[in-house]
Amino acid sequence: MLIFVTFLILCLIMSLLSDQFLTSSNLTNVARQISINAILAVGMTFVIITGGIDLSVGSVMAFTGTIMAGLMLVSGIPIYLAVLIGIVLGTVIGYINGTLVAYAKIPAIIVTLAMMEATRGLALLYTGGYPLSGLPEAFTFIGRGHVFGIIPMPVLIMVLVYIAAYIILNHLPFGRYIYAIGGNEEAVRLSGVKVKRYKIMAYVISGVTAGIAGMILTSRLASGQPMAGVGFELDAIAAVVLGGTAIAGGRGHIFGTLLGALLIGVLSNGLNLMGVSPYVQLVLKGLIIIGAIYYSSWRQKD
Repeated sequence: MLIFVTFLILCLIMSLLSDQFLTSSNLTNVARQISINAILAVGMTFVIITGGIDLSVGSVMAFTGTIMAGLMLVSGIPIYLAVLIGIVLGTVIGYINGTLVAYAKIPAIIVTLAMMEATRGLALLYTGGYPLSGLPEAFTFIGRGHVFGIIPMPVLIMVLVYIAAYIILNHLPFGRYIYAIGGNEEAVRLSGVKVKRYKIMAYVISGVTAGIAGMILTSRLASGQPMAGVGFELDAIAAVVLGGTAIAGGRGHIFGTLLGALLIGVLSNGLNLMGVSPYVQLVLKGLIIIGAIYYSSWRQKD
């Protein structure tokens, strides 16, 4: 697999350019950082396989995270219930996105762009534009703690999310329908499959993963940040496309998405260690996305 070879080569290059790259503390930090984008990219994979796109995930992540923080701080709601409500809100937003795409026939890029603005505005309104700090220590364990003293909690959550996504896409009828819709939606509809229902479910999954990512980020920051997650949707799209999912839909693999997220995370970490300007990193990231989309389109034509 090209993405795997590229990832290994990148790791080798970074280890030669920086003696800090292969340290245990740095690798642990990379894994923790990657987990958020990797989880967002799971939902994005489902959506892109159907031929859609979801630009709202970064804002939904921030919105659900601030809601969780507010419920715990202001309302005194137990941690588990605040987290559940936040993820349910992400689910509802995904359902609204999917319904507008499937039934109202509004292009996905328009629907999710509008939702990106709306949810960001709601997060700012809810918090008054200020972060909500002072979250319970038990909640911060989700983003900062370790299982068995070794595995970062966000990494464990990421692994569980990927296992679930793999089972859904590769061993359940739902996954087969998702691929088929991306390949030829009209043929699937004529075969009697309720295409709209499955398209909505793809966006619902994207909303759920955005809510989970919001939980982890809020926990890690120990505060609800209404401006968190800006640009995260582009990182998620880049991870999906780099991982081999066709931007036009119908083809992709969930573990390819994980490799794509790892590639982006290692690249960002390596550039940071070398002191490369974050502005230069944005330029490189944009070029990588363009190149990945071009390669995906070229493979689709073949």
